[in-house]
Order: sequence, then C-alpha cells, then structure tokens
Amino acid sequence: MSDENKNIKFRWIRNTNQKGEFLFTFDGERVYNLFQDYPHELTAKQKEIFDAENPYWANYFKERN
Repeated sequence: MSDENKNIKFRWIRNTNQKGEFLFTFDGERVYNLFQDYPHELTAKQKEIFDAENPYWANYFKERN
C-alpha cells in the first residue's frame, strides 16, 4: 500500500444539528455528505473503503455507480 493510501480511514461524523444528514470523512479534513457526494466526489480508493465499511449504503446507492 502506498504512503498516500495508508492515511485513508473512513469514519462517520456525528452531526446532532441536522436530522437526516449523514456526514463522513477519510482524512479528518474533507467532509462528505452521503446523499450529495456519494459516489461521484470520492476517489476510487475512497469508494472501495466506503463500500467495504458500509455494505448497506453501497447497496442502497448501487444505481448511482
């Protein structure tokens, strides 16, 4: 694995202010909104990681691929 890919780790961001908003990050800096950004704003590696960690959402959005 390259040094660039070692730092890619998925985590959800707890957001208590907005109901129905699902936010996540891979690097702690850039924040993605599930319904707005998946999968077109993710790199191929980020999508691979997201899909492995979140099979429910990967299946839910399978038509977007």
